[in-house]
Amino acid sequence: MARRKIIAGNWKMNMTPSEAVELINTLKPLVATEDADVVFCVPAIDIIPAMEAAKGSNINIGAENMYFEEKGAYTGEISPAMLTDVGVKYVIIGHSERREYFAETDETVNKKVLKAFEHGITPIICCGESLTQREQGVTIDWIRQQIKIAFLNVTADQAKTAVIAYEPIWAIGTGKVATTEQAQEVCAAIRACIKEIYDEATAEAIRIQYGGSVSAASAPELFAQPDIDGGLVGGAALKPDFGKIVNYK
Repeated sequence: MARRKIIAGNWKMNMTPSEAVELINTLKPLVATEDADVVFCVPAIDIIPAMEAAKGSNINIGAENMYFEEKGAYTGEISPAMLTDVGVKYVIIGHSERREYFAETDETVNKKVLKAFEHGITPIICCGESLTQREQGVTIDWIRQQIKIAFLNVTADQAKTAVIAYEPIWAIGTGKVATTEQAQEVCAAIRACIKEIYDEATAEAIRIQYGGSVSAASAPELFAQPDIDGGLVGGAALKPDFGKIVNYK
Protein backbone atom coordinates (compact mmCIF):
# COMPACT_ATOMS: atom_id res chain seq x y z
CA MET A 1 0.00 0.00 0.00
CA ALA A 2 1.46 3.34 -1.05
CA ARG A 3 1.92 5.87 1.73
CA ARG A 4 -0.05 9.08 1.32
CA LYS A 5 2.20 12.12 1.01
CA ILE A 6 1.99 14.73 3.77
CA ILE A 7 3.18 18.27 3.17
CA ALA A 8 3.22 20.53 6.20
CA GLY A 9 4.10 24.18 6.59
CA ASN A 10 5.84 25.24 9.78
CA TRP A 11 5.11 28.94 10.15
CA LYS A 12 7.46 29.38 13.14
CA MET A 13 7.03 32.80 14.86
CA ASN A 14 5.44 34.51 11.88
CA MET A 15 2.00 35.86 10.98
CA THR A 16 -0.36 37.78 13.24
CA PRO A 17 -3.91 36.39 13.38
CA SER A 18 -5.14 38.79 10.69
CA GLU A 19 -2.12 38.01 8.50
CA ALA A 20 -2.76 34.28 9.01
CA VAL A 21 -6.32 34.60 7.71
CA GLU A 22 -5.11 36.57 4.70
CA LEU A 23 -2.39 34.02 3.90
CA ILE A 24 -4.78 31.06 4.18
CA ASN A 25 -7.29 32.77 1.91
CA THR A 26 -4.49 33.31 -0.62
CA LEU A 27 -3.18 29.74 -0.36
CA LYS A 28 -6.50 27.85 -0.23
CA PRO A 29 -6.94 27.54 -4.00
CA LEU A 30 -3.20 27.01 -4.54
CA VAL A 31 -2.82 24.02 -2.19
CA ALA A 32 -5.98 22.21 -3.24
CA THR A 33 -5.13 18.57 -3.96
CA GLU A 34 -6.58 15.13 -3.37
CA ASP A 35 -3.16 13.48 -3.59
CA ALA A 36 -1.63 14.61 -0.29
CA ASP A 37 -2.45 15.70 3.24
CA VAL A 38 -1.82 19.43 3.67
CA VAL A 39 -1.11 20.81 7.15
CA PHE A 40 -0.38 24.35 8.30
CA CYS A 41 1.31 24.34 11.72
CA VAL A 42 0.75 27.85 13.03
CA PRO A 43 1.53 29.90 16.17
CA ALA A 44 -0.90 29.19 19.00
CA ILE A 45 -2.62 32.56 18.80
CA ASP A 46 -3.36 31.92 15.10
CA ILE A 47 -4.92 28.47 15.52
CA ILE A 48 -8.57 29.51 15.98
CA PRO A 49 -8.69 32.16 13.21
CA ALA A 50 -6.73 29.80 10.94
CA MET A 51 -9.26 27.02 11.59
CA GLU A 52 -12.08 29.38 10.62
CA ALA A 53 -10.28 30.54 7.48
CA ALA A 54 -9.47 26.97 6.41
CA LYS A 55 -13.06 25.69 6.77
CA GLY A 56 -14.32 23.91 3.68
CA SER A 57 -10.80 23.48 2.28
CA ASN A 58 -8.34 20.57 2.35
CA ILE A 59 -6.07 22.43 4.80
CA ASN A 60 -5.56 20.90 8.26
CA ILE A 61 -4.42 23.26 11.00
CA GLY A 62 -1.73 22.00 13.36
CA ALA A 63 0.21 23.40 16.32
CA GLU A 64 3.94 24.09 16.54
CA ASN A 65 4.32 22.75 20.07
CA MET A 66 2.42 21.55 23.14
CA TYR A 67 3.19 20.62 26.73
CA PHE A 68 3.14 17.08 28.15
CA GLU A 69 0.85 17.81 31.12
CA GLU A 70 -2.95 17.97 31.03
CA LYS A 71 -3.23 21.29 32.89
CA GLY A 72 -1.70 23.12 35.80
CA ALA A 73 0.81 25.76 36.83
CA TYR A 74 2.78 25.86 33.58
CA THR A 75 2.57 29.52 32.64
CA GLY A 76 2.68 30.13 28.91
CA GLU A 77 2.23 26.50 27.88
CA ILE A 78 -0.57 24.90 25.85
CA SER A 79 -2.13 21.57 26.77
CA PRO A 80 -3.20 18.80 24.38
CA ALA A 81 -6.83 19.22 25.50
CA MET A 82 -6.72 22.88 24.44
CA LEU A 83 -5.62 21.75 20.98
CA THR A 84 -8.16 18.96 20.57
CA ASP A 85 -10.97 21.22 21.79
CA VAL A 86 -10.56 23.41 18.71
CA GLY A 87 -10.01 20.48 16.35
CA VAL A 88 -6.21 20.37 16.02
CA LYS A 89 -5.08 17.00 14.63
CA TYR A 90 -1.31 17.56 14.22
CA VAL A 91 1.48 18.96 16.38
CA ILE A 92 5.18 19.48 15.64
CA ILE A 93 7.31 18.02 18.41
CA GLY A 94 11.02 18.47 19.03
CA HIS A 95 11.86 20.90 16.25
CA SER A 96 15.57 21.73 16.30
CA GLU A 97 14.76 25.34 17.19
CA ARG A 98 12.80 24.17 20.25
CA ARG A 99 15.74 21.99 21.22
CA GLU A 100 18.27 24.79 20.67
CA TYR A 101 16.44 27.78 22.18
CA PHE A 102 14.02 26.21 24.68
CA ALA A 103 16.09 23.36 26.11
CA GLU A 104 13.96 20.52 24.77
CA THR A 105 15.61 17.11 25.08
CA ASP A 106 14.98 13.66 23.62
CA GLU A 107 13.26 12.81 26.92
CA THR A 108 10.82 15.75 26.82
CA VAL A 109 10.14 14.98 23.16
CA ASN A 110 9.19 11.45 24.18
CA LYS A 111 6.83 12.74 26.90
CA LYS A 112 5.13 15.04 24.39
CA VAL A 113 4.85 12.25 21.79
CA LEU A 114 3.15 9.95 24.31
CA LYS A 115 0.77 12.72 25.39
CA ALA A 116 -0.11 13.58 21.79
CA PHE A 117 -1.05 9.95 21.07
CA GLU A 118 -3.06 9.81 24.28
CA HIS A 119 -5.18 12.67 22.93
CA GLY A 120 -5.45 11.44 19.36
CA ILE A 121 -3.15 14.12 17.96
CA THR A 122 -0.68 13.06 15.24
CA PRO A 123 2.84 14.08 16.25
CA ILE A 124 5.25 15.34 13.59
CA ILE A 125 8.45 14.25 15.33
CA CYS A 126 11.55 16.17 14.28
CA CYS A 127 15.09 14.83 14.12
CA GLY A 128 18.27 16.08 12.49
CA GLU A 129 21.98 16.61 12.81
CA SER A 130 24.20 19.68 12.99
CA LEU A 131 26.89 20.47 10.43
CA THR A 132 29.59 19.27 12.84
CA GLN A 133 27.81 15.94 13.31
CA ARG A 134 27.41 15.59 9.53
CA GLU A 135 31.10 16.36 8.96
CA GLN A 136 32.21 13.93 11.70
CA GLY A 137 30.20 11.09 10.17
CA VAL A 138 27.85 10.50 13.12
CA THR A 139 24.61 11.54 11.40
CA ILE A 140 22.95 8.11 11.36
CA ASP A 141 24.02 7.26 14.94
CA TRP A 142 22.68 10.60 16.20
CA ILE A 143 19.36 10.27 14.43
CA ARG A 144 18.85 6.67 15.51
CA GLN A 145 19.29 7.84 19.10
CA GLN A 146 16.73 10.63 18.63
CA ILE A 147 14.23 8.21 17.09
CA LYS A 148 14.71 5.42 19.62
CA ILE A 149 14.15 7.76 22.58
CA ALA A 150 11.24 9.60 20.91
CA PHE A 151 9.41 6.27 20.40
CA LEU A 152 10.04 4.85 23.89
CA ASN A 153 6.79 3.20 25.11
CA VAL A 154 4.97 4.09 21.89
CA THR A 155 2.96 1.12 20.60
CA ALA A 156 3.27 -0.18 17.03
CA ASP A 157 -0.30 0.90 16.28
CA GLN A 158 0.49 4.42 17.46
CA ALA A 159 3.82 4.52 15.62
CA LYS A 160 2.12 3.62 12.32
CA THR A 161 0.16 6.88 12.48
CA ALA A 162 3.13 9.09 13.42
CA VAL A 163 4.99 11.41 11.09
CA ILE A 164 8.76 11.83 11.35
CA ALA A 165 10.40 14.94 9.92
CA TYR A 166 14.09 14.64 9.08
CA GLU A 167 15.56 18.13 9.06
CA PRO A 168 19.33 18.49 8.81
CA ILE A 169 19.91 21.52 11.05
CA TRP A 170 22.54 22.87 8.67
CA ALA A 171 19.90 23.11 5.92
CA ILE A 172 17.18 24.97 7.87
CA GLY A 173 16.76 28.51 6.63
CA THR A 174 20.25 28.53 5.15
CA GLY A 175 19.31 27.95 1.53
CA LYS A 176 21.48 24.80 1.68
CA VAL A 177 19.50 21.70 0.82
CA ALA A 178 20.69 18.20 1.53
CA THR A 179 21.26 16.43 -1.76
CA THR A 180 18.48 14.09 -2.77
CA GLU A 181 20.84 11.19 -2.05
CA GLN A 182 21.68 12.50 1.45
CA ALA A 183 18.01 13.04 2.28
CA GLN A 184 16.97 9.61 1.00
CA GLU A 185 19.85 7.88 2.82
CA VAL A 186 18.83 9.29 6.21
CA CYS A 187 15.10 8.76 5.67
CA ALA A 188 15.83 5.12 4.70
CA ALA A 189 17.92 4.76 7.88
CA ILE A 190 15.03 6.16 9.94
CA ARG A 191 12.66 3.62 8.38
CA ALA A 192 15.18 0.84 9.11
CA CYS A 193 15.36 2.02 12.73
CA ILE A 194 11.55 1.90 13.05
CA LYS A 195 11.64 -1.63 11.59
CA GLU A 196 14.17 -2.62 14.27
CA ILE A 197 12.04 -1.16 17.06
CA TYR A 198 8.76 -2.60 15.74
CA ASP A 199 8.44 -4.59 12.51
CA GLU A 200 8.29 -4.22 8.75
CA ALA A 201 4.58 -3.35 8.66
CA THR A 202 5.09 -0.42 11.05
CA ALA A 203 8.14 0.78 9.13
CA GLU A 204 6.21 0.62 5.86
CA ALA A 205 3.25 2.55 7.30
CA ILE A 206 5.05 5.43 9.00
CA ARG A 207 5.43 8.63 6.98
CA ILE A 208 8.81 10.37 6.86
CA GLN A 209 9.17 13.96 5.66
CA TYR A 210 12.23 15.88 4.60
CA GLY A 211 12.62 19.46 5.77
CA GLY A 212 15.29 22.08 5.30
CA SER A 213 15.08 24.75 2.61
CA VAL A 214 12.51 22.79 0.58
CA SER A 215 11.47 24.79 -2.50
CA ALA A 216 9.21 24.39 -5.50
CA ALA A 217 12.36 23.48 -7.47
CA SER A 218 13.67 20.80 -5.08
CA ALA A 219 10.34 19.25 -4.02
CA PRO A 220 9.57 16.97 -7.02
CA GLU A 221 12.89 15.13 -6.88
CA LEU A 222 12.92 14.89 -3.07
CA PHE A 223 9.33 13.67 -2.81
CA ALA A 224 9.92 11.04 -5.53
CA GLN A 225 12.41 9.20 -3.29
CA PRO A 226 11.16 5.84 -1.98
CA ASP A 227 11.51 6.77 1.71
CA ILE A 228 10.49 10.46 1.55
CA ASP A 229 6.76 10.95 2.04
CA GLY A 230 6.53 14.73 1.74
CA GLY A 231 8.05 17.72 3.43
CA LEU A 232 8.06 19.96 6.48
CA VAL A 233 8.43 23.36 4.88
CA GLY A 234 9.56 26.55 6.63
CA GLY A 235 9.96 29.89 4.85
CA ALA A 236 8.39 28.73 1.58
CA ALA A 237 5.17 27.86 3.45
CA LEU A 238 4.52 31.59 3.94
CA LYS A 239 4.47 32.32 0.21
CA PRO A 240 2.26 31.42 -2.76
CA ASP A 241 5.08 29.10 -3.86
CA PHE A 242 3.86 26.67 -1.20
CA GLY A 243 1.12 25.76 -3.68
CA LYS A 244 3.77 24.56 -6.12
CA ILE A 245 5.42 22.46 -3.41
CA VAL A 246 2.08 20.83 -2.50
CA ASN A 247 1.27 20.18 -6.17
CA TYR A 248 4.84 19.08 -6.85
CA LYS A 249 4.27 16.68 -9.73
